Amino acid sequence: MREKLEELRREALERLQGVADPASLNDLRVQYLGKKGQLTEVLRGMGALSAEERPVIGQAANDVRAAIEAVIAEKQEAFDRAETARRLQAETIDVTLPGKRPASGTVHPLTKVTQEIEDIFLGMGYTIAEGPEVEEDFYNFEALNLPKNHPARDMQDSFYLTDDILLRTHTSPVQIRAMRAAKGKTPLKIICPGKVYRRDDDDATHSFMFHQIEALVVGPNIRMSDLKGTLLQFVQALYGPQTQIRLRPSFFPFTEPSAEVDVTCAQCGGHGCRMCKHTGWIEILGCGMVHPKVLEYGGYDPKEVSGFAIGMGVERIALLKYDIDDIRHFYNNDLRFLGQFARM
Repeated sequence: MREKLEELRREALERLQGVADPASLNDLRVQYLGKKGQLTEVLRGMGALSAEERPVIGQAANDVRAAIEAVIAEKQEAFDRAETARRLQAETIDVTLPGKRPASGTVHPLTKVTQEIEDIFLGMGYTIAEGPEVEEDFYNFEALNLPKNHPARDMQDSFYLTDDILLRTHTSPVQIRAMRAAKGKTPLKIICPGKVYRRDDDDATHSFMFHQIEALVVGPNIRMSDLKGTLLQFVQALYGPQTQIRLRPSFFPFTEPSAEVDVTCAQCGGHGCRMCKHTGWIEILGCGMVHPKVLEYGGYDPKEVSGFAIGMGVERIALLKYDIDDIRHFYNNDLRFLGQFARM
């Protein structure tokens, strides 16, 4: 049996020296050292040996196994080193290749329009006022001449958090807060940009959350002509000096008289096209003279001062300015859409 073991050692080592790949190496390992391998077959004959021979043959078998395993391990390590070298060579990075530019962001179109509107009014001497988005019913409705159960409240289906707390439905509450903070001082000239919320279904022209900007002027002898002159200066700064306006009578509980403001269509210059439905005019905002009751809630005497207010939706201004047909584009975070405004 000792001769068989020595012959097995010689044969295995000789064949292992010529192995060329890991698969062949594994095949030889199984052939000689596996459960059904040649070394196992030889050891099955140990039952016929005497008690004195078994330890000697067992030690010889262990020596043969150790010798074969050592060569297999050495060969496997060599194959592993070769594979690592091959992969390193294949995955080498060519540092001379041009790199990929990281995607750069741009100002969101709604932010661009808001900043542009703010700049126009700041140039006319206004200041920016802000207020909470979670508002009291008193500031959002009652102080704006909308008492409880007033039918006009149905126009603004609201998100109520409690009976008296809600997400503001317009930026007009900031006007009341600003007037009260002024404590009767005049003139007061502010704009109030911010987000507002209404229970509405999202579609091409509506959203449950959108942006408004309101302007407020309070002082002695403020007239409707001052409002019209401000509107004309604003729209010409926004859309170009050729733009004209028209005022149509309307109703808002917090202004009297009230008006809707149209501008000449930027696409057709007032001649009529698809965008303006062939009227030559496009509605952009609402306005009016501040209602006397609103002035009283703001801490002013309507017999001594008057004022006007302007309210506009930023999304509508942006839709018209950039000829966009769906308000949802502003909120989908599609970089293909937003990237267009980097050049504007």
